[in-house]
Amino acid sequence: MGEIFAGLPWWVKWIAVPVIALVVFGGLITSVLGFVIGLLFKALVFVALVAGLVYVVRKFTSSSSSRSDW
Repeated sequence: MGEIFAGLPWWVKWIAVPVIALVVFGGLITSVLGFVIGLLFKALVFVALVAGLVYVVRKFTSSSSSRSDW
């Protein structure tokens, strides 16, 4: 692979080839990034909901266990 780019100017290696790769694979890159970000967001929402549920359950069980009328 190195001998292919050996005789080319620096701007072809560092500017033209990455731009062509972004044009060709840009849709794939954005869809993968969107999937990963969406998955992280859903995981964060899941953790927040579970933490809220644990907090509410502990709050109600601690307040109901302190009552003597049960």
